[in-house]
Amino acid sequence: MFEILADNNFGDTRSSDGLAGPMALLLILLLAAATIFLIRNMNKRLKRLPEKFETKDEADGEP
Repeated sequence: MFEILADNNFGDTRSSDGLAGPMALLLILLLAAATIFLIRNMNKRLKRLPEKFETKDEADGEP
């Protein structure tokens, strides 16, 4: 099991033939896309919120 985890799947990392650069770029692009979608979703949800929330006293009818 440790041999599978320790296996170098990125090619020769000492020369420029390895896959670490393109894999890192793909990961960064995926994280950036996820962040953009999360920000858009939160903006939509924030726009739906009321401007002012009622406090407990206002809900009971007391001034």
